[in-house]
Amino acid sequence: MAIKKKKSIKTPSTKTNSKVKKATAKKAVKKVTKKATPKKPIKKIVAKKKVVKKSASLPTNKTGKKNTKKVIAKKAVAKKSRPSVTKKAVKKAVVKKTVAVKKTITPAKPKVEAKVKTTVASSPKAEVVASAEKFVKIGVKTKKQLVPVTPQPVIEVSNYPKNKIKTILISQPKPENDKNPYYDLSKKYNLIETFRQFIKIEGLPVKDFRTQRIDILEHKAVILTSRMAVDHYFRMCNEMRVTVPESMKYFCINEATAYYLQKYIQYRKRKIFFGHQTIQDLVDVIRKNREEKFLLPAADVQKEQICEFLDAIDIKYTKAVMYRTVSADLSDIKNLNDYDCLVFFTPAGINSLKHNFPNFKQGNTRIACFGAATANTLKKHGYRLDIYAPNPKNPSMSGALDEYIKEANKR
Repeated sequence: MAIKKKKSIKTPSTKTNSKVKKATAKKAVKKVTKKATPKKPIKKIVAKKKVVKKSASLPTNKTGKKNTKKVIAKKAVAKKSRPSVTKKAVKKAVVKKTVAVKKTITPAKPKVEAKVKTTVASSPKAEVVASAEKFVKIGVKTKKQLVPVTPQPVIEVSNYPKNKIKTILISQPKPENDKNPYYDLSKKYNLIETFRQFIKIEGLPVKDFRTQRIDILEHKAVILTSRMAVDHYFRMCNEMRVTVPESMKYFCINEATAYYLQKYIQYRKRKIFFGHQTIQDLVDVIRKNREEKFLLPAADVQKEQICEFLDAIDIKYTKAVMYRTVSADLSDIKNLNDYDCLVFFTPAGINSLKHNFPNFKQGNTRIACFGAATANTLKKHGYRLDIYAPNPKNPSMSGALDEYIKEANKR
């Protein structure tokens, strides 16, 4: 029995000891791993921190020396790349910019003023241009640029008593259609109107035209102010045996004059430009073709407004006199005092009046004139001006007559 007890005691002791040994070994391994693993990364981190600190400060170790060399090299490279952007260079650049801005902006105003002063002092035409610019600034503008417009001169009209008007003589050819403002006036006030042209237009002979020494083919553009100008331009070309090239450019004062060119050329195959009623409507088109040399067919008595306008724009042109106005034969009119009002549109009409009726005394006969030149020639011959157009209220002669007759026929 004693032997069995010894065996039972020996077996469990050995097993327990082995288990205990194993457990203690595992615990020891765990402790070793726990102690070993955190220490290594901690040392590395500390070393890195030290290296960073040492690189920022003066180097003491070998590793620190290497890091400081790299940092110093980087700083030197950065300094070499920056020398262009220094304080002195920045100041110089700012000074250059300010000087450039001053050169481009500040001298612009005195230059314009100097031009105006010199032109005004140099020639009388320049005075017209300067006054035109002042007038334009009020509000006359085109799509692109300001148009130089000469202001209308002030014309004095007499204060003669306004008597009733029943008969009117208009110094124009009889209109072909009934659509005419003078027919409307006659219906409105029961007037008796007679149309009689005081002037006659004759073509200038070729011999007289050659004395002007004008070569038509040198000009690649033509300014046509009326149908009469169209007729005499092509007449002169035929008589001088000049073939008008297809590349010729036509600048017409209105649409009717442009369509009248169909009588002589094919309208679709030509370069034709036209305005509303005045030469000022063609400013933009003429300026685009300023390189061309323009020909202006005109009469011996031509309105100077067109020439002044072309001079103001600095356009190269040649005024060619191709027809002239002559006084018509008015022997069929016995007495001008039979008419209550006489209407004139050109200075040549006033000259014809003086030529055909040298002993005419105005008396109660009212005289209406269109345009400043016509009014001035009337006053030169010693006649009285009663109605004038264009005026601020009425730009047309029919409107000025309507206003005058309305007040005169009330009495």
